Amino acid sequence: MIDNDRIIKVNIEEEMKSSYIDYSMSVIVSRALPDVRDGFKPVHRRILYAMNELGVNANKPYKKSARIVGEVLGKYHPHGDSSVYFAMVRLAQSWSMRYMMVDGQGNFGSVDGDSPAAMRYTECRLQKIAEEMLVDIDKNTVNFQPNFDESLQEPTVLPTRIPNLLVNGASGIAVGMATNMPPHNLSEIIDATIAYIDNNEITIDELIKYVKAPDFPTGGIIYGYAGVREAFETGRGRIVIRSKVEIEAEANGREKIVVTEIPYMVNKAELIKAIADMVEDKKIEGISNINDESDREGMRIVVDIKRDANSNVVLNKLFKYSALQSSFSVNNIALVHGRPRTLSLKQLITYFVEHRHEVVVRRTQFELAEAEKRAHILEGLIIASDNIDEVIAIIRGSKTPDEARTSLMERFSLSEIQSRAIVEMRLRQLTGLEQDKLHAEYKDIQALIADLKDILENKEHRMRIIVDELTEIKNKYGDERRTQIVYASEEFNPEDFYSDDEMIITISHLGYIKRTPLSEFRAQNRGGVGSKGSDSRDEDFIESIYPASMHNYMLFFTQKGRCYWLKVYEIPEGTKNSKGRAIQNLLNIESDDKVNAFIRIKQLDDPEFTQSHYLVFCTKQGVIKKTSLEAYSRPRSNGVNAITIREDDEVIQVRLTDGKSEVVMANRNGRAIRFNETKVREMGRTATGVRGMALDDDDDAVVGMVCIKDPANETVLVVSEKGYGKRTLLDEVDENGNVEAVYRVTNRGGKGVKTMNISEKTGKLVTIKNVTDDNDLMIINKSGITIRVKMADIRVMGRATQGVRLINLDKRNDEIASVCKVQSEPDEEIPAEPIELNEEINQSTQEESN
Repeated sequence: MIDNDRIIKVNIEEEMKSSYIDYSMSVIVSRALPDVRDGFKPVHRRILYAMNELGVNANKPYKKSARIVGEVLGKYHPHGDSSVYFAMVRLAQSWSMRYMMVDGQGNFGSVDGDSPAAMRYTECRLQKIAEEMLVDIDKNTVNFQPNFDESLQEPTVLPTRIPNLLVNGASGIAVGMATNMPPHNLSEIIDATIAYIDNNEITIDELIKYVKAPDFPTGGIIYGYAGVREAFETGRGRIVIRSKVEIEAEANGREKIVVTEIPYMVNKAELIKAIADMVEDKKIEGISNINDESDREGMRIVVDIKRDANSNVVLNKLFKYSALQSSFSVNNIALVHGRPRTLSLKQLITYFVEHRHEVVVRRTQFELAEAEKRAHILEGLIIASDNIDEVIAIIRGSKTPDEARTSLMERFSLSEIQSRAIVEMRLRQLTGLEQDKLHAEYKDIQALIADLKDILENKEHRMRIIVDELTEIKNKYGDERRTQIVYASEEFNPEDFYSDDEMIITISHLGYIKRTPLSEFRAQNRGGVGSKGSDSRDEDFIESIYPASMHNYMLFFTQKGRCYWLKVYEIPEGTKNSKGRAIQNLLNIESDDKVNAFIRIKQLDDPEFTQSHYLVFCTKQGVIKKTSLEAYSRPRSNGVNAITIREDDEVIQVRLTDGKSEVVMANRNGRAIRFNETKVREMGRTATGVRGMALDDDDDAVVGMVCIKDPANETVLVVSEKGYGKRTLLDEVDENGNVEAVYRVTNRGGKGVKTMNISEKTGKLVTIKNVTDDNDLMIINKSGITIRVKMADIRVMGRATQGVRLINLDKRNDEIASVCKVQSEPDEEIPAEPIELNEEINQSTQEESN
């Protein structure tokens, strides 16, 4: 039966709380967090101290790692042997430590995450720089404490000459807190520390001039500076690190991305595997192969780029989706007087200087005490040497050493220490040369004592010593930065993932949109049959095409007068034959509305550009409106009202102008009106506009509008339903150099003049464009057939003619749906390749069935 008197009842809640707090503090103080003074956790401190005690110094032979681990376990660190061994291994890894503390021989792992060999196979010794952390440890510079079984003493901190916490960083997970401190460059940290000693009021901004940023052992590039500054100022921040890469071109024209440095703490083998998996899963496209060509000369990861891919785009995707770019979350928590604190750069330097100052004081006190002891002995030896005959007689006449010491103390008023030294003095010290040495040594000791007392009395003297020692460390071990800094870069810009390639934006009658590379369309001669441009439904056909580059803004204007914004790269890419995606899925367009006009803008955030340019609207009923582009320069996801439209009207064209263009509007009946843009006053974004052209009858409608900046070099192109078209000059110059208007300039609101001789053979007018010889014409008919015609092949003719056949529609009983001009590619002219009608229809049917 249990004796009730031995049972102590406690509150379990209080017991759990106090026990957990004790455990937490043990982990925080004695395991996971580094000391701000020497930057070490207990295990690292014990490893270096044990190696120093064993005499495994940089100039001594290597010792088996197992021998050192056993020493640490048996004397100072009663935990698992693997915890000690792996801590020691990390101190010997060049990719983990900016300045290695242990010199390892054998397999100590790799940057690929390979495990080190067993401790019985590897050997190690201290690095020279590690010895600098242990200098003067035997001069009472730091406190010692009993080891776990109180059989030995171990240091509570090392008297380091190196600001190790800043130089090598630290990481550890405690209970309720964690530390993650980046390494820095030794030379920069020492320069900053000296600057702090010279001026204790120095600001962090001034310290940043010395310590540019963390300096990681694996190099890389710090991408953006905001996180660095925040970490220096507050002790917390996020630093983005990019791999160091180069794009190399091969002889065959293909490119490859070569990675020579990766971010800190990234596993190279896992990085390569992750990239390969993303390529296989189609998350990253454009990569044909990836190889690890690293050797003893250095790291080299080679990513082969496909011939049709853009290496910069692939690289940016690798940065976003793989560990080629990673972040280091700074959390500067360290133990200050046994308590965890979050520290700024200046505080870390301050506490190191305080520690060094204490070490110098305690070392000086120790050396002073030793010097005074020696001086005391020398004083006795000098007295003895001055009275050597009498001293010898006293010693010879004494029966025992104790009697001799007592007699000497009484005769010459010596201390016990002095008399003991005289009795133990060797005969060779009786020579004249040795006596001179005694006097010289005593003189030097007196000078040393004076100097040591001055050090203790004068703080400036102590600080000069700290600076001199730091300078010596910098000269011995300082090196160049490994990690580069890119100051002006922060988060990813979406444009980084898309090269600024030329595209063709295609929109169908039912509102399907896509972007297709311009290179997919081949140039053909005038009169060719064309090539298949898009697969579309039976009731659908391509209605509008527009050239743009990937980084352009596309402004979409609907027939109801709404304006929407998209970047070209936000438009889904499709092949020449694909259908595209419904605009309603990209823009918040009403179900009974549709996009009728588009504007390509390079930048909307340039006030000088937006305030000096205008959007000119043209409606089906002949209304025209001019509004500053600045009114449309603030994209909104739900769009804005761009123009107020009457019930029976709709927007058909929007043009970007500089306010000085010649405006030409054309209607279905082949008439056109020309007037200067200045005739249209600027209006607000929601205004209705004014009459631009009078229509012939109720069946008539405006088919388009052009705004011409250079009438002398641009021509007016009109195209009819049945595939006829022609180019006409705005103005002609006669033999005498007089300019005569082909399209006479009138006021807006008139009916205009004939621009094409409309007949049953030509059909009604479908479009009007302003073109030059540098343009190509892309024509799409309602069955989806495309042809690209060089504008130089279409001759300039009179205003009232019916034009020439641009596309052969006789076999198809078809009509032209849309016409677009693009930049010409003079070197890519390909002869027409006629396709039989039956062959084209069969091909189309087969593709649709698939």
